[in-house]
Amino acid sequence: MLDLHDATDSLSDLRAQLAKCAAAPNGAPRSLPGRAYTDPALFQHECATVLRTGWHCVGRVDELEQIGDYLTLNLLGEPLLIVRNEDGIKALSNVCRHRGMPLAEGSGNANRFVCRYHAWTYGTDGQLLRAPRMKNTSFDPKACKLGTFHCAERFGFIYVNLDGAPSDIDADLSGLDDLIGPYQPQDYSIAHVGTEIWHCNWKTLVENFMEGYHLSVVHPQTLHGYTPTGLSKKGPFGPGFTSYFANYPDNIPGRGEGAPGLDKEALHRSTLFAAFPCQVVSVAASLLVSLSIRPLTPTSIEVRWTMSVYGDALDGDTIDQRIALWEDVNREDREKLEAMQTALGSIHATGGPLAGPDYEGTVHDFLLWLAGRTRKPSDSA
Repeated sequence: MLDLHDATDSLSDLRAQLAKCAAAPNGAPRSLPGRAYTDPALFQHECATVLRTGWHCVGRVDELEQIGDYLTLNLLGEPLLIVRNEDGIKALSNVCRHRGMPLAEGSGNANRFVCRYHAWTYGTDGQLLRAPRMKNTSFDPKACKLGTFHCAERFGFIYVNLDGAPSDIDADLSGLDDLIGPYQPQDYSIAHVGTEIWHCNWKTLVENFMEGYHLSVVHPQTLHGYTPTGLSKKGPFGPGFTSYFANYPDNIPGRGEGAPGLDKEALHRSTLFAAFPCQVVSVAASLLVSLSIRPLTPTSIEVRWTMSVYGDALDGDTIDQRIALWEDVNREDREKLEAMQTALGSIHATGGPLAGPDYEGTVHDFLLWLAGRTRKPSDSA
């Protein structure tokens, strides 16, 4: 059993090391020690702070096109029911107000949600519509509306925040529209959804996806030909995001015409960004891939990834080929991160120097953001 005093000391030490890494000079950035990716006390602290207060991508807007379309998920222990009704897309608690039974599973379309335990019935707005045999004089159906969470639509994505007083998502993502707006990401159409369990810490996938240093080594067949490490360039960063450009060699054709007005540079690269804490995205002229990371334990995550395409630029066979390619890319990354996770508990996993801005500058951006957000729940904002 973990001693509470030891856990407190461990957490204080890790927070101090995080602040030290974030404060490192640009010419000598450093990574976090391995314990930052394995320590249960730090993970619990992150769940109560940086993760609980962050905006999480839960899907694409066009996954819920019709009134009554819904999907369910579990985010940091909260069962969520994301549903479109007459007023737009809402994030409801997927917990019956009677005895706590989940109301829906998976995804689908419904005009109401009926609890399979006692048949309490709710509308798509969360209002209780029916509670059989509830004759108590004190029973008030209006007081039994489903709980709600803050929900926002940006760039064609659905974001949810579990905090009662969330940060301003537009302030958090300030500057991101300038970066990806020309691609018109809201106009891409969903082509594939996949869900996997990876046995690694949530931060390792954010860092891995957001650096080009590993591309040619880890992905020699799948990505190196199009996005070699040597052509990676650091992109803009803002209060709640970072980015880099995976440029294509001159002898490689672009990937479709994409949105009207895309300039030559945008057509000849993939733009990758992380919307902190847990979304990483690659967007190119014809293809948009997003990974939503859902932390489960200090050493495991659920990854829900979507692929979307722009217009009719890609035929069915090409889309199938791109799905297969990204399945290979994800497998290659997962294998490396899971292998690394087994070693991060070593006393010699002390954190090392990071490469320069074009290769791992985004990791330093992430550490700066973490240091600013990973505070005690009682700390002032």
